[in-house]
Amino acid sequence: MKTIVLKPGERLKLSQLIRKGVLPEAIVASARDIVTDVRARGDEALREYSARFDGVELASLRLSPEVLEGALGAVDASFRAALEKAARQIRAFHERELEQSWFTTRADGTLLGVKVTPVRAAGIYIPGGRAQYPSTVLMNAIPAKVAGVERIVMVTPPQKDGDAATGGISPYTLAAAAAAGVDEIYTVGGAQAIAALAYGTETIAPVDVVTGPGNAYVAAAKQLVSGDVGIDMVAGPSEVCVLADASAEPTVVAADLMAQAEHDPLAACYLITCDVAFARRVEEALECFCAQSPREEIARASLDNEGVIVVAPDLAAAVDAVNTVAPEHLELHCENALGLLGSINNAGAIFVGAWSSEPLGDYVAGPNHTLPTGGTARFSSPLSVSDFQKRSSVICYTPEGFLADAPATQELARAEGLWAHALSAGLRRRALERGAAALDPAVLAEEDLSGIAWPNDDPRVIEHGCGGDVSSGAGVRHG
Repeated sequence: MKTIVLKPGERLKLSQLIRKGVLPEAIVASARDIVTDVRARGDEALREYSARFDGVELASLRLSPEVLEGALGAVDASFRAALEKAARQIRAFHERELEQSWFTTRADGTLLGVKVTPVRAAGIYIPGGRAQYPSTVLMNAIPAKVAGVERIVMVTPPQKDGDAATGGISPYTLAAAAAAGVDEIYTVGGAQAIAALAYGTETIAPVDVVTGPGNAYVAAAKQLVSGDVGIDMVAGPSEVCVLADASAEPTVVAADLMAQAEHDPLAACYLITCDVAFARRVEEALECFCAQSPREEIARASLDNEGVIVVAPDLAAAVDAVNTVAPEHLELHCENALGLLGSINNAGAIFVGAWSSEPLGDYVAGPNHTLPTGGTARFSSPLSVSDFQKRSSVICYTPEGFLADAPATQELARAEGLWAHALSAGLRRRALERGAAALDPAVLAEEDLSGIAWPNDDPRVIEHGCGGDVSSGAGVRHG
């Protein structure tokens, strides 16, 4: 792991980290070609890309519903118990996030509020390369289900050496889909799967939101379709940051770093401490773990190429370094871990204290493990129910409420030079003052409409409204 030693008064700089930054242009260009092709040729393109990239000739893109229905019965009792416990706890956490519509009424009767509505269909991408991830199925599908999404579609790459009836998908992944309430499964992966979800094909109906992690091509495709559909985030490789003081156990810290390193050669591990000797003991433990890991090659590549140790002169500088890293996962292995929580501004998920192992958050704790990576925790949040909901503002004026706000509206429209904006309010004022007959086009043709649009109201009228008798407004429709 690379070691950075900060001098007293020195702050960690982003330029000192190993992060690669934005997606390589070559990958974005390749993903763009795939997205364009799938949008044009649909199922035919999906089949060609599955043969080229996955080595699988697909007879059918959709997994049989009967396979999904029987998935929970196809796994052993121990795994099913763990899966169902995780699903319960993830669901319970996300139910606390559920936002309700709300409305408020002003004294003049004007009604304002927010109408919260779930999206109709959501697509979740589940990786299928180096490993299978049933936990990711739960983390993406359950919040959508809690939000009230009618149709949850899962896409995952077909596996060449697996059971043809299941597209080679792990029975554990299928069981997770059944437990989480997935409605449809398609054995397609990569950028082509994202394009199919976003734009639809002959077999796959399009969705409104696409979530879930994937490789760089998947991330690039999500970035490209964003705006045509909603996405959760453009996620990069997984990462963990451990902030440890003298009270921490080096072996436990090493195990938690290793838990990220085994994900991917590009996974990033950060250790921030004030003690060089502690950091060396952590590295010794990591060497011991790597020597026995069944994923040794992956873990070593991650630690050697993406691992960073920051030795800070004091705890305040160490916390500042954490906020600079803005990690996906942050573990606080500190004596007063809970007391540090208020100082942490940038982190996707915060694991407080030595007993709060990050893998617990990956699987069963309840909060979502789909988190902002690559420093985007500075401005992004974990996947939540709100990613599958949309909010509509509701505005319902009474005549009295309209007269209170119309003069200010017209004055602001005048300042922006938007004549018709102001006229829309001015004509309603005229109708309330003189009756609907005053809006007859023949009458208005003889009027100075600019005077109606921009009446040069007194500041007191602009502030308090024009009021007046609204009874003459009969015949003018109001919300």
